[in-house]
Amino acid sequence: MSDVAAPSPDLSALTFEQALAELEKIVATLESGQAPLEQSIAMYERGAALKALCEQRLEAARLRVEKIVVGPQGSVAAEPAEFS
Repeated sequence: MSDVAAPSPDLSALTFEQALAELEKIVATLESGQAPLEQSIAMYERGAALKALCEQRLEAARLRVEKIVVGPQGSVAAEPAEFS
């Protein structure tokens, strides 16, 4: 639980996988009911931010896949997605 109690404040530095793993830890801790009220509230806030980040990253990935096009000679090209 120490990972959940002292999360990294910088969400933008997290990969999708890191954010999802942290979110899963938070959910498990909250579901266990073992965290004090104030810590639970802070964890819930962090979880909401992580959820939003994961949704943003998934949407960017979806848009990137949609931008993949096949050229006239069968070559495949993709435009990079922005994760801002």
